[in-house]
Amino acid sequence: MTHRITDRRKFRLIASLSAVAVVAAGTATVALAAKNGDPAPASAFVRIEQVGRNVVNPKVQQGGTSGVFTVDCGTNENGKRSADNPVAQPGVDHGAQHVHDFVGNQSISADSTDESLEDSDTSCKNGDKSSYFWPVVRINPNANTTSSGSGPDKIKEAGAPHVTCPSVKDRLPAVPQQASGEVDRNLELLDKQLKEANDRVARNENPGDPNFVNNAILGPLRSKRVATLDRMAIAIGRSAPKPNLTSLVECELFFGGHGDNGQAPRKFSGQPGGSDGHGDHGQAPRKFAGQPGGSGDDATPTVKCPSVRGALGAVPDQAIAEVDRNLVLLDKQIAEANQRIVTSKGQGGPNFVNNAILGPLKDKRVATIDRMAIAIGRNAQKPQGLERLAPCKLINDTAGGNNNGGGNNNGGNNNNGGNNNGGNAALAVPAGPNLELVGNVGKIVRPAQAKIEYRGNATSKVTAMPKFLKMTTGDAKPTSRGPANARATWTCSGFEDRLSDKYVICPNGSKVMRVHDFPGCWDGQNTDSANHRDHMRFADKQTGACPKGFKAIPQLRVTTVYNLPADVQQKGQYQLDAFPEENHNPFSDHHDYANVNSDQTMAQIVKCVNDGRKCS
Repeated sequence: MTHRITDRRKFRLIASLSAVAVVAAGTATVALAAKNGDPAPASAFVRIEQVGRNVVNPKVQQGGTSGVFTVDCGTNENGKRSADNPVAQPGVDHGAQHVHDFVGNQSISADSTDESLEDSDTSCKNGDKSSYFWPVVRINPNANTTSSGSGPDKIKEAGAPHVTCPSVKDRLPAVPQQASGEVDRNLELLDKQLKEANDRVARNENPGDPNFVNNAILGPLRSKRVATLDRMAIAIGRSAPKPNLTSLVECELFFGGHGDNGQAPRKFSGQPGGSDGHGDHGQAPRKFAGQPGGSGDDATPTVKCPSVRGALGAVPDQAIAEVDRNLVLLDKQIAEANQRIVTSKGQGGPNFVNNAILGPLKDKRVATIDRMAIAIGRNAQKPQGLERLAPCKLINDTAGGNNNGGGNNNGGNNNNGGNNNGGNAALAVPAGPNLELVGNVGKIVRPAQAKIEYRGNATSKVTAMPKFLKMTTGDAKPTSRGPANARATWTCSGFEDRLSDKYVICPNGSKVMRVHDFPGCWDGQNTDSANHRDHMRFADKQTGACPKGFKAIPQLRVTTVYNLPADVQQKGQYQLDAFPEENHNPFSDHHDYANVNSDQTMAQIVKCVNDGRKCS
C-alpha cells in the first residue's frame, strides 16, 4: 500500500513540475501517466472550472480569411475501428497498439495506397473520401481501484522494447531489371539498419528515456533510411517512374504488445480477468460481424492476402507499365473487400464472407496476377506458381498474418521490407467485442458528435490542400518521445475558451469534448515527410501567420463530443486508448488525417473559406 501511495505522489509531482514549466506558453503538461495497463490515476483529471482561459484566437487582419466549411462524416455509425495508423505507420498491422475511430474513408487500413483510398466509399455526406481518425474513449468501471506510478521499471513490465519500421520491399512498384541489384542491396541494408537499432535498444538499461529514443535510436535510423530509400527510388527512376518512398521512412519503438506467437495478448490490471499483468492465453477467438455468434458490435476484420510484389522479381522494361497497373488494381480489390466488410456488418449467414467477399476476390486476383505473369513472360521468363497467391483470408486474433494483395505484405512478419529478418515483431490484435489490447480495456464510447471544419487564416487567403496530403496533430508518445509535439485537447461544452492536457470533469449540462487543431501551414511541395511533420507547420499562436516558406491552407479542426455520465467523470472512469508506456495519458491525445477530397470539393472549400462564409 505504501508503494502505491508513493507512486501516486510521484505522478502528481511530475505533473505539477511540468505544468509550472510550460504554463506560460498557455498549456500545462502531464508528463507521464500510469504504466502497464493500469488506469490513469485520479491526478490525471481536473474540473474544467479550474482550467484557466488559454485559447487564443488571432484577430483576422486585412487580407485574412474567416470562412468555415463544415463536413458531416457521421460519428462512426459503421463501427469502423482498428489499431492501424495508416498515416504514421503505413504497412504496420496494428501499429498503434490502441484502437482508433475512423470516419470518412471506408476502406482505409495500414496497407492502403493513395489509389485505393481514392477508389473507396465514404461516410461523409458531401462525398469527401478523406480519412479522419482518432483514439477511442472508453469507460472502465475498474478505473482508480489501483494507482500506478511512472518509471523505467513500469515500462519494462509492458514487455521488451523493439523497433518496427514500415514495410518497403512489398510497397515498391515493379522493379526494373536494371535496378534490381541496387534495390536488393539496399533492402538488405534496411534490414541491417533495423537489426542494429534493435540490438542497441536491447543493450540499453533505460530504453524509455526520450533523449535515448530520439537521439540514439529513431533519429539516426531515420537519417539512414532516408538515404537508403532515396537510392532505391533513384535506381528505379532511371528506367521507370520514380516512386515516392517518403512515407516509409519513420520507424517506431514499441514496448510490449507482441502477438505472442499467435496467442491472445496478456491481460493487465484493470482488465477483466487480469490483475498483475499475467494474462490468460486461452481466450477463444472472437466472432466477426457476419459470422455465427457475431454481432454488429463485434470487431470488423481485415482482408489479408499473400504478397505479390515480392514474388515478381525483376520486371523487364516492356512490362513495367502493365505490371504497375495491375499492382494498383490488386490494392483496389483489397480495399473494396475491406470496405464491403465494413458496410455489410451483420449481413448473411456463416458462409457470407466466403461467398460474397473472399470468393469473388480470389477470382479477381487470379485474373489480375495472370495478366502480370503474361506481361513479364513476353520478354523474360514467365513467373511460375503465382496462382498460389490468389486466395485471401480474414485476419483474426492471431497476430501478424498476411498483408494486402498488391503486395504490401511480408508474410506476417511486419518486417521492414528487406529479407524478413530485420527485427520487427508482430503486434497484438484487438480482441473481443470491446476490441481490447495491451491494457486498453472497457466499453468504447462512440462520439455523440464529430464536427469537421476547414477554417481560414488570420493573415492571408488559403490555397488548396494537395490531394493525398497526410498530417497529424498531437503526439501519441509524449512520455517516450518527449512532449514537444503534444497538445492539450480536452474541454467541456460551454468552456471552449480553455483546453486541458488532463481529462476534464464537466459541470451539469456540459459535455466532454476533444478539440483537435491540425497545422494550417504547408511547405507547398510535399504531401508527407520523413517524420510525418516537417512538411506542415502551425500558424503563429498570436498572429495566425504562417512561417516563412509555408503557405496557408484550410486549417482542419475536428471536435468530438461525448455523452459521459457525471458519475463516470467524477470517479475518473473514462480514459483514452494509448500506447502501453503512455497508459491512458490524456496528453497523448492525437488525430491523423489523409486528404482524399476531390479537386472540385477542395476548390469549394477554398472559395468558401476565402469568401468568409459558413458553408457545408
